[in-house]
Amino acid sequence: MYSNNIIPQKHFSNKENVNILTSLLMAHGVKHAVVCPGSRNAPIVHNLKECGDIVCHPVTDERSAGFYALGMSLATNKPVAVCVTSGTALLNVAPAVAEAFYQRIPLIVISADRPQAWIEQLDGQMLPQPEAFGRLVHKCVSLPEPMNQEQRWHCNRLANEVLMACKRNGGGPVHINVPMAEPLYTFNQSSLNAERMIELIEPICSQSVAYKELSERFSQAKRPLIVFGQAKNHEVKLGFSNRLAIEYIPVWMEMMSDECINPHIDELVFLAEKEIAARPERKSDYLPDFILYAGGNLISKRLKNFLRKAVQADVWEVTADGEVHDTFMQVTHVIKGTIQELCANLYVEKRAEHESYFKHWEQLSQRVWCHLQSFEPCYSELLAVKLFNDKLQRDESSHGVIHYANSMSVRMGMIYNQRYFYCNRGVNGIEGSLSTAAGHSLVTDERIYMVIGDLSFFYDQNALWNSSLQGNLRILLLNNGCGGIFGKFEGLKDSPARTELVMATHQTTAKGICEAYGINYYMADDAVALANQMEVFTGSSAQRPVLLEVFTDPDEDMNVYQEYFNTL
Repeated sequence: MYSNNIIPQKHFSNKENVNILTSLLMAHGVKHAVVCPGSRNAPIVHNLKECGDIVCHPVTDERSAGFYALGMSLATNKPVAVCVTSGTALLNVAPAVAEAFYQRIPLIVISADRPQAWIEQLDGQMLPQPEAFGRLVHKCVSLPEPMNQEQRWHCNRLANEVLMACKRNGGGPVHINVPMAEPLYTFNQSSLNAERMIELIEPICSQSVAYKELSERFSQAKRPLIVFGQAKNHEVKLGFSNRLAIEYIPVWMEMMSDECINPHIDELVFLAEKEIAARPERKSDYLPDFILYAGGNLISKRLKNFLRKAVQADVWEVTADGEVHDTFMQVTHVIKGTIQELCANLYVEKRAEHESYFKHWEQLSQRVWCHLQSFEPCYSELLAVKLFNDKLQRDESSHGVIHYANSMSVRMGMIYNQRYFYCNRGVNGIEGSLSTAAGHSLVTDERIYMVIGDLSFFYDQNALWNSSLQGNLRILLLNNGCGGIFGKFEGLKDSPARTELVMATHQTTAKGICEAYGINYYMADDAVALANQMEVFTGSSAQRPVLLEVFTDPDEDMNVYQEYFNTL
């Protein structure tokens, strides 16, 4: 929610990070601050005094000040701030921080600091202050001095995160470092902005209390949307999407979230953006006013950018660790809980507006499905992924578990894959995808399919250096001789570094690697060979792993992929 603490006709600092912090201290219910003398922290102390909602208690000795704040927190059972200047002043609060940590007392240490550029440059009071307390604080942040809207969002989010952390898991100390460039003493802001406050809902005894409020707020929305990021297989309750669809609630998830009604989120958003570009008045038909997000990473960058435009939306997140993951830059509430708890406890009352919103997306969904059935890619990586998934859909004997490598492989899988898949989306790196699938194959009798691009494969080729691997591991290697995904960036096309250095062109093949490691090797370099070899790849029995290497042209690959979207 947004705080109503707009303070008129006062004189606050011109330091944006100080003003954001001041507003959020009030929004999070801080009523007392112990303040120590100093020049660098003067803008913070000035704001705390000027706001009127926080009582300032002066204490000269920082060692004593920390314990003064600790005593106030014990008496009030509320978070209390202690504000110090830069340099060794911060270190003097350490004993109180340690005591607060082991007593679980919500102590907020606020330190002023020099800009990062001047740390350790012999400029006085220039020790590295962030992380000074190590593991003795629940969280430490350093608030940037915002120069644009994105940096302002970052500063707001960090301040919210650390103020939430001081109350989490029974309470404890946190550290907020505030770098400020000179000049420091300009107090010409007449009011503080109403800052977005992120509220943590941490069910202690009963899940029903937290989810009751969520269900009520969700039902009241006119255009609610549920989004699931990456999740474990079957973590989303069976039938959850269908149950919500009956209530006209769209549930969006990619196939690395779970089995879902409509996994083609990228295409849906692409069409919605086209509709809005042609008719801007239809923006409200598609942008949600309530977003519920759970799970891990999303693949679709288009989806993330689209939902970041829903600036008026109420955004709630359900996360197992209670941490803030502000993917859509608008989160207002965080429920500490699991996906299973969400699925079991979310109940929605049907409203007429829900049906209207749901049907807007259903109309686009029908267009996507029709296009998917009619689009016939020519010989390319996309055709290989299509034939692979078609074969698995037709032939139950070919069924198995699917892994996709990052980059273009998983993006093409998003188009044609019809069931849950695995992908290393934690940090989206190209390393280790083949090893992950190989490890999976060693502990199951199921078929394990790995769809992987050439750079990912050759980077991780030592995954095949294992005599224990069996014929249940199948590798579809898409080799267009480079990192093809980099070919879509228009700004790179005129760079002399593009082909050799960025796209890392090569002429390497997996044939020799397969011979060295005893891998059954097949290859295709045209549509006929691809269709024939796909039958062998998915159908043959083997004692050792099977690899099908598909050679394509990177420019043609990108043209076909873009044609798929441009002809929607």
